[in-house]
Amino acid sequence: LQVPHSPSQPMGSSESRRFTTKHSKKALKASLTLGILLGMFFVAWLPFFVTNMTQAVCGCVPAGFFDVLTWLGYCNSTMNPIIYPLFMRDFKRAMGKFLPCCRRSGEPRPSAISLSMRNSNSGPRAATSLKNVL
Repeated sequence: LQVPHSPSQPMGSSESRRFTTKHSKKALKASLTLGILLGMFFVAWLPFFVTNMTQAVCGCVPAGFFDVLTWLGYCNSTMNPIIYPLFMRDFKRAMGKFLPCCRRSGEPRPSAISLSMRNSNSGPRAATSLKNVL
């Protein structure tokens, strides 16, 4: 399987195969991660929601069974912080910056200002007053 390329950018066949293989592996890993996360979510929470609906209609579900299904969902929520770092390298790096137990010794903790500027997708701005805006 080769990726078509434009004549303006000649690519050798081995380079094309390498490009395709690299992106195929990433897509496969992303699909696998998503499949595992969604599969675990449905296995854990679907019985709870079905039982909850059944309880609303007929009231025939024992309280102990309902409690077990609730805790199954809670266990799934507990597993998410473990699953994400196992399968997602970017998530692992981001968590390593904020959790003191995972931070490297020479790496400083980011400040709240740098985080808000990074998350706002903008660089430093000149101060604007209400008068300038109106």
